[in-house]
Amino acid sequence: MSMLKAKTFESEESRVHRIRITLTSRNVRNLEKVCADLKRGAVEKKLRVAGPVRLPTKILRITTRKSPCGNGTNTYDRFEMRIHKRIIDLHSPSEVVRQITSIAIEPQVDVEVTVAGEA
Repeated sequence: MSMLKAKTFESEESRVHRIRITLTSRNVRNLEKVCADLKRGAVEKKLRVAGPVRLPTKILRITTRKSPCGNGTNTYDRFEMRIHKRIIDLHSPSEVVRQITSIAIEPQVDVEVTVAGEA
C-alpha cells in the first residue's frame, strides 16, 4: 500500500502545471531585469513560456496644499507613485519552477506565484 502512495506522489510532482508568475514594482528597470532572468531560465529548461505581458501602469496621485496653516496663496503639491506589473505564464512541473524562481530577485520587486492546475 505504501508503494502505491509513493508512485502517485511521484506522478503528481511530474505533472505539467500552468503556473502564473505576477511581478509588481515601482522601479521599471529592476522589474524588467527580473522578467528577463525568469524567462531566460525557463527557456534554458526548454519550457513553454508566455510573456512577460505588460499590464497597464497604475498611477496613484495625491494632491496636497503647500501651506501648512491654510492661509496665503492656494498652491498645491502633486505627488504620484507608479506601479508597474508584468505576468509570465509557464507550463511545467512544479519542482522546475522552484529552480527557476530561486534566482536573485532585485529589491523592490514583488513576486507572486500561482499554480492554476494541469495544462
